[in-house]
Amino acid sequence: MLLPQPHLGPALRRWRVLHRVKQAHAAELIGVAQSTISRWESGLQQMDPDQQTRVEALVGARLTSAADRALARLVERSPGGAHLICDHSHRLLALSPTRRNEFGCVADAMIGQSLWRFATDELVRNEATLPSLGWHDLAAPPEIVAETGANGSNLIPIKAGRCRWTRLLLSDGAAVRLVETLS
Repeated sequence: MLLPQPHLGPALRRWRVLHRVKQAHAAELIGVAQSTISRWESGLQQMDPDQQTRVEALVGARLTSAADRALARLVERSPGGAHLICDHSHRLLALSPTRRNEFGCVADAMIGQSLWRFATDELVRNEATLPSLGWHDLAAPPEIVAETGANGSNLIPIKAGRCRWTRLLLSDGAAVRLVETLS
């Protein structure tokens, strides 16, 4: 299941501003025309899947600084069910021991992999509402409490219940999402 990416254009613009990269240079890095970058950033043109992958490689969250790695350690020591993902690609960055035990696979093998394919219908619907809430535009949007059904997966199981999404910015400005299971 391909994750819709209407927010990647603005994310690309933020990345360019933070890294002082002109549209022409971003176009060279991604392999498109400068005018395409402009249309993506303004929301006038959607990216194809290959272009999404290349843009995600630029704007995606990486735990590179000491502060970013400290955040990951806090998640890894959290007593509840929690995990940290890239807010754009849903790539898994860190997970709590509780979440690690829930996985039906070696959890370390999932680090760096997108969890989107395991999303429930309810999570997909909640994800679709985020742009209208300004989730990707605000530096610190309000947290979201989302209902979810079960996904039936033995590999990365999601049980029916509630979770909380909190969007955080890493030291380089990349967005991550802390996902916590609520009892």
